[in-house]
Amino acid sequence: MRQPRHGGNLAWAAAVAGCPLSAILDFSASINPLGPPDSSLAAISSELGNIRHYPDPNYGELKQALGCFHKLPSEWIMPGNGSAELLTWAGRELARLAATVLVTPTFGDYYRALRAFNAEVLEFPMSLIKSDLSLIVDYCLTTKDKGLLLNNPHNPTGKLLTRDAILPYLKEFALVVVDEAFMDFLHPSQEQSLIEAVQEFPNLVILRSLTKFYSLPGLRFGYAIAHPQRLQEWQSWRDPWAVNCLAGAAAIAAVKDKQFQQHTWEWLPKARNNLFEGLAKIPGLQPLKGAANFLLVESKYSTSDLQHKLLKRHQIFIRDCLSFPELGDRYFRSSVRSESNNRRLVEAIKQVMGNSEQ
Repeated sequence: MRQPRHGGNLAWAAAVAGCPLSAILDFSASINPLGPPDSSLAAISSELGNIRHYPDPNYGELKQALGCFHKLPSEWIMPGNGSAELLTWAGRELARLAATVLVTPTFGDYYRALRAFNAEVLEFPMSLIKSDLSLIVDYCLTTKDKGLLLNNPHNPTGKLLTRDAILPYLKEFALVVVDEAFMDFLHPSQEQSLIEAVQEFPNLVILRSLTKFYSLPGLRFGYAIAHPQRLQEWQSWRDPWAVNCLAGAAAIAAVKDKQFQQHTWEWLPKARNNLFEGLAKIPGLQPLKGAANFLLVESKYSTSDLQHKLLKRHQIFIRDCLSFPELGDRYFRSSVRSESNNRRLVEAIKQVMGNSEQ
């Protein structure tokens, strides 16, 4: 079985570990361990009777709930079959431009979406220790025929870009797409979303997902926030009924669940810091500070070897970074899970790396 390019491939992990899927402790996918919210599960249950009907093709109630959540008119929002589907349409539009800038290392699905439409890609490295975009070379800003595709917080480093770092680029690029898949994990007092700028800048697109924060990856739900004319064009490209009725019901319940949101904001900083400190105490490892629900960890030793040993000996699955050429076999990524699971990961790594040094 081919090694996965994304986290969360439990079938591959179980095959390596030689155990059932249910035995794998998954740190490879950055999913909130507190979810899914009970409110979303109840909404799915109550919606089961409607699977005999087609969903509302306009998703009126769903868009209204998302619009209320973000304080935007509903026509500025388009639900999708995960943010990956919406990224495809962003890639199609970016391919119309002379080139699209990616700040690397970055999420591998961006390349899939851009190359599907033969888009020209320009790659520029982001320092792993700076939270700005200063390494994008000046010539990209001298012509307005290019696009910019970013994620914030940055994946895989977890670094948070400020609004002020991104806003100037909205005046320089023909189209700016900001993937905010992990922005929900920041308390409103700390988050740096550009959603409030969408109505001012018609060349701005925000992509959001309920996958990570609300722990709903199996439902495949995301949404785009952009000018209505752009979203109408995207709608003309896609298949009908992109969002099923169960995903729509779960999404409506999720964004209204203030208690779940607050619980996550209170849980994450302490859990992330404790995991950071535990990993930092292991000789040969250096985690990077981040703002999301995962940590990127630099290692003096082969992380693909560490990944396989953790699976075979402890049924623990971490994300290697082989799909990020700039990182390779000297970095791995770990999600933040419960305190007990985080301790289990730290102890397992100590055992594996201790044995490796003998």
